[in-house]
Amino acid sequence: MPVTIWAPVDGTMTGVSETPLWRKVQSFSGVTPRSRHGHRAVAIRELIIIFGGGNEGIAEDLHVYNTVTKQWFLPAVRGDIPPGCAAHGFVCEGTRILVFGGMVEFGKYTNNLYELQASRWLWKKLRPRPPANGLPPCARIAHSFTLVGNRCYLFGGLVNDSEEPNGNIPRYMDDFYQLDLQPSSGARCWSIPETKGGRPAARESHTAVAYAGRGSPKLFIFGGMQGRRLDDLWQLDLDSMVWSAPLTKGPRPLARSLHSANIIGNKMFIFGGWVPYSEPAKTKGAEWICTNSLHALNLDTMSWQDLSPEEPAQGHPKPQDKPPQLELEESHPGGPKPRAGHCSTAIGSRMYIWSGRDGYRKSWSYQVCCKDLWYLETDRPAVPEAVLLVKSTVKMIHVTWRPLAAAECYILQIQPVSTQSAQSGSDTQSGAAPSTGPGGQQGATQDSSSGVKSCDPLGDTAAEKEVAGAQRVAVANEGVAMEVSNGCSAPQEGRSSEGPAQEETDERHYSLGQTASTQSALDHLPAQPPPVGTVPSSGEHSKDPKSPTQQGQSEDDVWFDVGVFKVLFSEVTHYYLPADEDQETMATTSRPNNTTERKLPGPQDYEGRERQELAPGHCYRLRVAGVNTVGQGDFSPVAEFRTCLPGFPGAPSAVKITKASDSVHITWEAPPSPSGRITEYSMYLAVRKGRSGTSERPGQMNFIRVYRGTKTSCTVGAAHLDNAHIDSSASNRPAMVFRIAAKNEQGYGPATQIRWIQDTGKPRASSARQEPPAESHKDGADSSG
Repeated sequence: MPVTIWAPVDGTMTGVSETPLWRKVQSFSGVTPRSRHGHRAVAIRELIIIFGGGNEGIAEDLHVYNTVTKQWFLPAVRGDIPPGCAAHGFVCEGTRILVFGGMVEFGKYTNNLYELQASRWLWKKLRPRPPANGLPPCARIAHSFTLVGNRCYLFGGLVNDSEEPNGNIPRYMDDFYQLDLQPSSGARCWSIPETKGGRPAARESHTAVAYAGRGSPKLFIFGGMQGRRLDDLWQLDLDSMVWSAPLTKGPRPLARSLHSANIIGNKMFIFGGWVPYSEPAKTKGAEWICTNSLHALNLDTMSWQDLSPEEPAQGHPKPQDKPPQLELEESHPGGPKPRAGHCSTAIGSRMYIWSGRDGYRKSWSYQVCCKDLWYLETDRPAVPEAVLLVKSTVKMIHVTWRPLAAAECYILQIQPVSTQSAQSGSDTQSGAAPSTGPGGQQGATQDSSSGVKSCDPLGDTAAEKEVAGAQRVAVANEGVAMEVSNGCSAPQEGRSSEGPAQEETDERHYSLGQTASTQSALDHLPAQPPPVGTVPSSGEHSKDPKSPTQQGQSEDDVWFDVGVFKVLFSEVTHYYLPADEDQETMATTSRPNNTTERKLPGPQDYEGRERQELAPGHCYRLRVAGVNTVGQGDFSPVAEFRTCLPGFPGAPSAVKITKASDSVHITWEAPPSPSGRITEYSMYLAVRKGRSGTSERPGQMNFIRVYRGTKTSCTVGAAHLDNAHIDSSASNRPAMVFRIAAKNEQGYGPATQIRWIQDTGKPRASSARQEPPAESHKDGADSSG
């Protein structure tokens, strides 16, 4: 994807890159919203949800942009759908979005409060109780509405005191409200907190953010409009409820309104807005224009830094001599074009901005809105989750990994494991190891809550189809939330098992109102994956002729590159060996993790390198790291997988689970590669260890066999379910764990693991018979975490 890069002036950026980079998204697909201003945006995982705003009329649709697939879509919302509005409050808690106030038509403002459950795209109008010590907030626009914990804080705004239908008598507000939220849905009541100290003056079109990096949480308010632009900064300590105007260092931004403010790390980034400008030779008196200046305030040291693309350093934008409508689709050499009334939101270490009022002088009597989408790259990618297994064969390991919000591509590395090292790792496991299928496969858990499908979030259509085909799981009914794995080891009955390497790919459908093909390409929201563990291995490893330990190097110090990938998976059949000592760093951990190199790596980096093929029955460790234009992030935790030995069956597939009143019925299909006649299947259930009360080691489970036979289905009754272990290790969502394995003349092959997601609010013993959690509904985004 072509991009435009801008490197601002030098400066110290504690916690983020010293030189944040603007990048313009040059291409995206889907139902693109029309340009506008006065809209708002929030983020849920990698999704940007945009609502409201206007340009030749107020927009009513809810638009969603997937930052991984680079696709827009329109979710099929239902319920108490609010009217379109502009200059409203818009906040997000988990997958719950709240909308307050705004302009619904010219001169007509509202004080309605709506909630959107993005897990089901369900709107609901809320009616919180009024304050005990005053009136509820009146209808208004251009206020700030900030979420802190389970409370929202409302400050200021603009009201219309005219009683005429088409009249407009503006009044600036300085009132302050607190809205208490219920845990998962709904709002309890408004209140008017008692605050101390001086307070900000009345204003509108300001920004407010919350930060709790050091000490108590604080609310920061900057800028706004009160007949003139403001440049003051205020903070409210939310524990003591004391207002203060903190002293800051560095160049303070110009007074402005209709700008944006976002928190990334310990920085508040201020971008754009209307600022004063005076050019006596061309104008009479002062004017105000849009700016594309960028400033960052370190909220720990209270130091401002000017990151603006233009001189002078204070962020004065250069005036344009002609209307800019012919330049809208061109990239701007200094980052985004000047604008105001845009929307912005942070996803990880990136700040996205979209649309807004184009930067023209007020003397021009018409309005143009930008159509572009940009993001600010402030840091290297975060540490990814461990690599996840899709399947393994005799000479191939098919792995996948979770997307990172700030990664442009991924570097995958591999390390052969010697027989001695593998056996040593097995001996250190607590408890008895499970019996591993002679095929030597270790498994990956695929999270497949109802209606789940797999697709590659990078938007590569071919890749989406391939990953979907490799990971697709059939689910019997909408009400069951479960996760399925292929390639886990089949445990011995009554023996403990270290959790297998697990792949969870949550793919809850969105209700789009689109064609099936469009929906399959767009609408998914990955959930938080579980940690990836290893399965103790048995059997001999084939010798690697160029194993690092045979070259006198420590095995743990040497890693080999598999390649650089734009997609989220790789069918690993080989890795690259260093050509000489000068290239040894390509294969070791000495690859700099804090590099500021801006050139992204690619396949050309491996031209002329010797390749080493994977060997049958060999154990390998894999890890992955994200890369962007700021640099390479840290590597993921290590995952360990094994190639298969020939002759053993694969894992059962196409698992379906049906919940009855006091039992679970599970069906499956024969392995795609049976390697002969399947003689029997075994189904195992993880059970509680006993009544000793000792804490269980995460990932370690005891299994009992609950079925053995030739049929491809079984029913697990209440007696077993009541004794089931609820796996909540690390970031796993609570679930019962089943495993199914097939046997042929050679023996048992790898198992398929099913994690049946449980409602954490219900008692463990009865959780198997409870209704599934709300987030498992087929028509929603993911609401886990």
